[in-house]
Amino acid sequence: MGNRLSKIYTRTGDEGRTGLGDGTRVSKDHLRVEAFGAVDETNAAIGVLATHELPATIAQTLVEVRHALFDLGGELSVPGHTMITAAHTERLEGELDALNADLAPLENFILPGGTRAAAEAHLARTVCRRAERRVYALSHEEEVNPEGLKYLNRLSDYLFVAARAINHHAGCDDVLWQPGQRPE
Repeated sequence: MGNRLSKIYTRTGDEGRTGLGDGTRVSKDHLRVEAFGAVDETNAAIGVLATHELPATIAQTLVEVRHALFDLGGELSVPGHTMITAAHTERLEGELDALNADLAPLENFILPGGTRAAAEAHLARTVCRRAERRVYALSHEEEVNPEGLKYLNRLSDYLFVAARAINHHAGCDDVLWQPGQRPE
């Protein structure tokens, strides 16, 4: 196992700079820091979702996802380091397809909602989309593992389908978007 953190604060970031995993010091608003920070936010949002009683397959997949996201964050914090592979994305695609197979086809856009857990899955999805945008922005400036981008894209799709599956499992309908609906 790697180094254990015995002291949480170091005071080395007080001047607006932080260290990457390779020891390089960069500004706290550096694109790379924004990217792995957004991945960390995604992991935290999924952590909140995982506090709910969820269907077993979703709960297990979320455990795997959280570990993969931590790997992706580590990958992003060390330029040139790779941990996420096509196998990660393929595994997620398999889980997504299995969940989606039990759901009615979408005939309308849906709004986040239904059960609290489903709403939190939608929130995690939007945070994941932001992480994908941040990693993509970094890819314009520096080399990033394209598998990480694919993984985030598929993860947001998975979270969308998981939200629907959570509602379905709870006997709750999707919240359908009604175009042009305005309060009276």
